[in-house]
Amino acid sequence: MSEENIDNINKEDGEMKDVIPVSGMYENWFLDYASYVILERAVPAIEDGFKPVQRRILHSMKEMDDGRFNKVANIIGQTMQYHPHGDASIGDAIVNLGQKDLLIETQGNWGDVRTGDGAAAPRYIEARLSKFALEVVFNPQTTRWQLSYDGRKKEPVTLPVKFPLLLAQGVEGIAVGLSTKILPHNFIELIQASIKILQGKKPKIYPDFATGGMADFSEYNDGLRGGKVKVRAKIEELDKKTLVIKDIPFGTTTTSLIDSIIKANDKGKIKIKKVVDNTAEHVEILVELAANQSPNITIDALYAFTDCESSISPNACVIIDEKPQFIGVSEILKINTDQTVELLRQELEIRKGELLEKILFSSLEKIFIENRIYRDIEECETWEAVLDTIDKGLEPFKPDFYREITKDDIIRLTEIKIKRISKFDSFKADELMRKLQEELAEVEHNLANLIDFAIAYYQNLLEKYGKGRERKTEIKSFENIAATVVAANNAKLYMNAKEGFVGYGLKKDEFICECSDIDDIIVFRRDGKFQVVRISDKVFVGKDILWAGVFNKNDERMVYNMMYLDGKTGRTMVKRFQVLAITRDKEYDLTKGERGSKVLYFTANPNGEAELVTIYLTSGAKARVKVFDFNFADIDIKGRAAGGNIVTKYPVRKVQLKMEGKSTLGGLDIWYDDSVGRLNRDERGELLGNFQADDKVLVIYNSGEYELTSFDLTNRYEPAKIHLIEKFDPEKPIAAVHYDPAAGTHYIKRFLIETSTMDKAFHFISEEKGAKLLLATTEEAAQIEVHYTVKGSREKKVSTYDVDMLIDVKGWKANGNKLSPHNVKKVVLLGDNKPKPGSDSRPKDDNSGETKNESSDKTQESQAKVEQSKPEAKPAEKKEAPKTTPPKKDNNDKQGGGYGVGETIDLF
Repeated sequence: MSEENIDNINKEDGEMKDVIPVSGMYENWFLDYASYVILERAVPAIEDGFKPVQRRILHSMKEMDDGRFNKVANIIGQTMQYHPHGDASIGDAIVNLGQKDLLIETQGNWGDVRTGDGAAAPRYIEARLSKFALEVVFNPQTTRWQLSYDGRKKEPVTLPVKFPLLLAQGVEGIAVGLSTKILPHNFIELIQASIKILQGKKPKIYPDFATGGMADFSEYNDGLRGGKVKVRAKIEELDKKTLVIKDIPFGTTTTSLIDSIIKANDKGKIKIKKVVDNTAEHVEILVELAANQSPNITIDALYAFTDCESSISPNACVIIDEKPQFIGVSEILKINTDQTVELLRQELEIRKGELLEKILFSSLEKIFIENRIYRDIEECETWEAVLDTIDKGLEPFKPDFYREITKDDIIRLTEIKIKRISKFDSFKADELMRKLQEELAEVEHNLANLIDFAIAYYQNLLEKYGKGRERKTEIKSFENIAATVVAANNAKLYMNAKEGFVGYGLKKDEFICECSDIDDIIVFRRDGKFQVVRISDKVFVGKDILWAGVFNKNDERMVYNMMYLDGKTGRTMVKRFQVLAITRDKEYDLTKGERGSKVLYFTANPNGEAELVTIYLTSGAKARVKVFDFNFADIDIKGRAAGGNIVTKYPVRKVQLKMEGKSTLGGLDIWYDDSVGRLNRDERGELLGNFQADDKVLVIYNSGEYELTSFDLTNRYEPAKIHLIEKFDPEKPIAAVHYDPAAGTHYIKRFLIETSTMDKAFHFISEEKGAKLLLATTEEAAQIEVHYTVKGSREKKVSTYDVDMLIDVKGWKANGNKLSPHNVKKVVLLGDNKPKPGSDSRPKDDNSGETKNESSDKTQESQAKVEQSKPEAKPAEKKEAPKTTPPKKDNNDKQGGGYGVGETIDLF
């Protein structure tokens, strides 16, 4: 019905004036429903961080609280008086609160967020409010109340929470037209951050997950829309054939994680034998690798193809003033902190009023009894006369009270029993008054210094409830993992060169190489054109294929050598080029594009090799020399669009390989980035050196082991365990100072690496419990500074030694020479100006602009404390030498790119 017709009806019939179009009804109903879902179901309130169902559960539990556990079924029944929904939704909400282990103490089987196991039925499990909840969540005097949905009872509008509960628990909800996802944060860090806010600072906070694991918060964006958090399982190499997963990412379970691993294996992305779930008190999933599978590459593949790595998109949305608003977690924390201060002020004001009233009535009581006013009312015949007599008796004292004495005050005096009057003790009354006055003075002082009082309140919470709530998720920086690099070779590439087809389905044709089903394939044809295509079962790329293989984007080591006939001039051209980046499925011409051009010779060289070839001219060529050699090493590597150099203007009959060539590329510059524990060629971290094909990396661990590894970029290292990492020089001796607990002595030794086994760690110090590696260096002419005390004396002394003068190079298994006959306190390496690995890549603190770990700019000392030492070496003359940073790290060093499990991060 049109609006015009409706207007006509309204004019003709008064009863039709309120007609509403159906479209209008739908609009109103939808808006009402959307508003209800947003405000009453899905999105939490900023004041207390609760959704309505959570708030009603806690209110019901407070009503039931008697210090004992209650059946969850009974709590659900109590909550249904306030919550107009079914018991299932209330039960799920209670379990969700209980599993967060903050507000509710649980008893029975409440499920496991790590494994995904559900809780037992509500009739079997029990709960009660935690001491923390009773302290910070409830206060009837500062609570705003409203009628419940049926009008029979009162329920809180919001609870007066004196803690950033919303950020501590996190929340997730889907409403109509919007959603919210606030990640849980660490209890201790939230309190510390609130204190910093009260001190006028601007701290940064990051999520912390109950499932542990590792997380990269570089794109957290303060929890706002558009931000992203990468979370990873903690995977370690148990041995060369087995990996162990010890923590799982937030939002996953051990079951879903194992399913994703099995699915990736079935698709051929990874190759494993079996997965064993040994999860009990702690998560432990064993992944047994298939034969000849690299543990390092498999770890990367698990992150790339399974739920071992996932991405979380936060979206902080809360209800403020009855409206949903999108604000960052820093702003939420500030609002919660300011609210806590206001609630504390209200509680102090209420307490002040209570104390003033107690003091007033105690004073009235004392005056009433000590001045025997109660006797003056004995002769009064009416109630009014009694009140007037008491009022006159109090008249001389009224100026001393903080407010006027009312009729109600006088009536209270008449209610004092004779027994109390007869036993009145003036001394006890004065003592009570004194205590009330002291408490009042303290309350007034706290009101005058409200911020200091709030800080003390937070510190008290931290002291009472902070134990055992240390950070579980390790903050790290994650490297990007290229799926094509780590994917297992689950396919084989075949080629039909004549017909122009490539793919993994051409099993009757020429086998090229093994590959994965997500690889790109590069194909060169005899007409001088090439293209890159996505691998498939069978794809046409053009006839007369010269060469095909897997394409690795930005591979600077792959160099193509080519000779071709220019169709216009008849000259034979030569070029060397790389293919770094292209558009898939687009044809590129490597010749000058003239008609009749064709390729005479072509090779693909994975390490920039330049071969020697023999060129045969045609018999009719006018050249005097019809056979001659050409060395590709004489040609520079240029872009693929370059026309190339002239080889000969005469017609060429054939080009034949004469000698395989060597690489014309220099070695690779390799850096070590200790923030992620990986090697790279992107100039991140410490430059280890220029590596040729046979070069190795030397790794010395804090445990007193050394290991030789390749410089493959897929290698993984644990920065917290590494003492020294550098390019291996077999001619360079290693100097080490270590403590042998069996002898109770420090030793110094120098040795050369005599083993050649790769990827195996060898102990070069004692394996006894308590053995320590103090320092290790390959620096020539290194000096050490030994700090010690002489036996029988507390005097501290320092001696400097030239390491090469103390001991000759011996076998790597030798203990070495004793370092000093005195009690060694610490040992410092001098003259090592080598920067710490990754020192130039650490993130900077937002407040000061300085690096978080200032040890890269200050002197670090390698030290160890022992009870006894019995060395033999004689100290040399003390030399002045600058103290510098030794390449030592201990187990608590956080150069690994974050903070460890069980630690609280320094937020400021």
